[in-house]
Amino acid sequence: MRTRSWLTTGEAAVLLRSSRAHVVDLCLRGLLPYVTIDGQRRMRRCDVEALLRPAMNREQLEVLWLHRAVAGKIVRDPRAVLAAAQINLRRLRRMHPDGRAWEWLDRWDAVLEQGVEAVLDALTSSAEYAIELRETSPFAGILAEHERRQVLAAFTQSRQDRARPMPPEVFERALRTV
Repeated sequence: MRTRSWLTTGEAAVLLRSSRAHVVDLCLRGLLPYVTIDGQRRMRRCDVEALLRPAMNREQLEVLWLHRAVAGKIVRDPRAVLAAAQINLRRLRRMHPDGRAWEWLDRWDAVLEQGVEAVLDALTSSAEYAIELRETSPFAGILAEHERRQVLAAFTQSRQDRARPMPPEVFERALRTV
């Protein structure tokens, strides 16, 4: 398999050691972000690899879901949302005149200067740099409170979908191996 940043469904299935249908299901459930190019799904290699070795805890996943909702707002009205982010960035700089936060605020500045595509990548990626970048996000207040609650409820529901009861014999076998 080639080492490129965008993968086909089949290439993602090979990486995940699963079927293409499983990859499509992950996409449709919102667990694997994708774009459609010429009628075919393409997903970023970093997002597929994040499924192999989940680097995000529950809080980071929750933040990712919220930022994906913000990404939707950017798609609808990029100028207004990016202007609000710039205002928030200036406010954050005043609130944190020194310290480690400045490094991340400088990075956000650079991302915002690169334009909409770079911002969307930072908001929706599962890559480690994006996870760390979202911790100092200038997109606070972009989502209305009811939108925020809807996203968090959908996130909670998605986590419940993934939880399956473990048969007692499997549980017993697992305990014996420890």
